[in-house]
Amino acid sequence: MVVDSGAGLVTTINTANGDITSLVYNGKQLQDSSKFTQLSSGLGSATVTSSVVNSIATIKITTSTITHYYIVKSGENTLYIGTYASAEPDVGELRFIARLSKSALPNGIAASEVDGGTAIEGSDVPFIRDQVHGVTGSGVGAYMIIPGVSYETSSGGPFFRDINNQGSAQQELYWYMNSNHEQTESYRTGFFGPYALAITSGSAPSASLDTSFMDSLGLQGYVPASGRGTVTGSYSGTLSGVGVTIGFKNSAAQYWVAGSGGSFTRTSMKPGTYTVTLYQGEPEAGTGSVSVSAGSTSSITLTPSLNKPSTIWSIGTVDGTPSGFLNADKIETMHPSDSRMSSWGPVTFTIGSSSVGSFPMAQFKGVNNPTTIKWTASSSQIGARTLRIRTTEAFAGGRPQITVNSWTSSAPTPTNIDSRG
Repeated sequence: MVVDSGAGLVTTINTANGDITSLVYNGKQLQDSSKFTQLSSGLGSATVTSSVVNSIATIKITTSTITHYYIVKSGENTLYIGTYASAEPDVGELRFIARLSKSALPNGIAASEVDGGTAIEGSDVPFIRDQVHGVTGSGVGAYMIIPGVSYETSSGGPFFRDINNQGSAQQELYWYMNSNHEQTESYRTGFFGPYALAITSGSAPSASLDTSFMDSLGLQGYVPASGRGTVTGSYSGTLSGVGVTIGFKNSAAQYWVAGSGGSFTRTSMKPGTYTVTLYQGEPEAGTGSVSVSAGSTSSITLTPSLNKPSTIWSIGTVDGTPSGFLNADKIETMHPSDSRMSSWGPVTFTIGSSSVGSFPMAQFKGVNNPTTIKWTASSSQIGARTLRIRTTEAFAGGRPQITVNSWTSSAPTPTNIDSRG
């Protein structure tokens, strides 16, 4: 099946399985010839149908649990995409992957280049910051756009992250909707999107992609703007200098919005009752509940309940991230074992003289154990004291265990997160 946008993009879709086998832009082939652009790792077999109404082509790809759409508007070099899933795939992840020609689009994220074995994994960016990402070549760019409500059926909240680019023999461009790479809540099912694969002359497109035309297409599971509501609210008592995010979730949907000056407004929410979380940085600082109705505006007031003990000393900022620590500037794009990481240690950190940037953002029993903290207490500071270690994740049973002089703590049990890293 061949779809011509009329503006320079010609897309070919395999009618036996829904794979995109060719993406030609102004005469240049962007699709890899050995691996194709597809949902997950390919659907195996599927029913593929098409229709054209009002200069909008809709390609519908169906299996027993998936209904996947490619939509092309005449005159636009953008594949608008939507995915309806009634069940999570058996492999534990739902992703769209464009396997593109490395020769046509050689410029991905440098830290994500794994061809030749000099790096591991790819680029990871939290949902809340990932609206547009892409790869480029001479006179051409291919970009994923994840606008508006596209993350509402995904799982993990605003700070969940996953792979969005990897350079191998192909130039791989991803959008992960769900995965067990670090699963913190149950998967959601339903309509994922709208999202898009936009082909440009090289420059990045706007994240403000207008998908309102899709309201009238009758896509399975899609909720139009008329079926959505709004929440406004206020908050107080948060730490200064730390960003505020308000998250909403229930079993069917998730949303978030940044707070500013003590207030927030979140639009385009599906009807339902939501748990509302006030994030101070990334830690959960307060909660509430709100109900949303289509066409209406609800309101809520939030205050933090996070314990803020007085401290004798601390290392880093309590914002739920390793920001400022050793290798924290690289961890979003490099695997911990990547040769480009600074040496993990072991490190000796002296309170009052060592810089935060010398303290490792991750502790590995077989790599940088132990991390030693030296502190000379004054006479007034000696006595019963609590050492609090805030961790953002644990893998393979890892946990912080401390020794102070001759005393050794018990080993706490970490939350068991389904994760590969």
